[in-house]
Amino acid sequence: MKIPKRLEPLLQDGLIDEVLGQLMSGKEADVFVVRSHGEIRCAKVYKEVKHRSFHNQVQYMEGRKVRSSRRSRAMDKHSKFGRKEQEASWQNAEVDALYRLADAGVRVPKPHSFSEGVLLMELVVDNVGSAAPRLNDLHLSSAQAREYHRFLIDQVVRMLCAGLVHGDLSEFNVLIAVDGPVVIDLPQAIDAAGNNNAGRLFARDVDNLAAYFGQFAPELLTTRYAQEIWHLYENGALKPETVLTGRFESDDAAADVDIVLREIKDSRAEAMAREVGRAQVA
Repeated sequence: MKIPKRLEPLLQDGLIDEVLGQLMSGKEADVFVVRSHGEIRCAKVYKEVKHRSFHNQVQYMEGRKVRSSRRSRAMDKHSKFGRKEQEASWQNAEVDALYRLADAGVRVPKPHSFSEGVLLMELVVDNVGSAAPRLNDLHLSSAQAREYHRFLIDQVVRMLCAGLVHGDLSEFNVLIAVDGPVVIDLPQAIDAAGNNNAGRLFARDVDNLAAYFGQFAPELLTTRYAQEIWHLYENGALKPETVLTGRFESDDAAADVDIVLREIKDSRAEAMAREVGRAQVA
């Protein structure tokens, strides 16, 4: 096949030995099957900034560190330089997330290298060695749906314990490999502690899983894993091995305003008494 221009530098540098074919083409990237260092891998070629849309990316970018204030200002102004920096930040976020999540035991494609806007990583395969299908392409039994749902809930917990939220998790970015589900597409991964949208996007991720698997196992539609997990996370009680129930009772009881006001008044009185005491001692 004709070698894509974006892959030519990697061939020249010896990072890729051969391009075997194109696996898919998406809005953000094209993916090719390549031979690299004697292994069959995939190369994710991010599309150039002029072909990309940054609509609605602000909610994902919040909390991400930028290398310098100059770059940050350029991104805020949406200048040509700023858009390139925003694109670089978007790509690097996926690379960083893959390494971070792989270290945390999350089943993601193993990353190998990132160069010239191309991410080389593991080619996820099925039981016959072909490229693994997306979850959306499969019809599941109720038992399979429950098994995959349970596994993916474990993955989002591990991600959250590692400080990340996928931000766009659905049946379209989960592959079913020979050893089970693999989470993919992470350029929008967000910092759970540094992004004000984290709780909402986390709930959307988990609810997407319930909605999809609930087609095959309807009992999953009534689970409340998102609320249960986020509550544990906010209270510092979430761990990868935490046993979850899928149930959560929210505290909807109205606050007693009189009690709150009395506590505030008492706290102020105690503070004033301490100040008077310190003044008398002085």
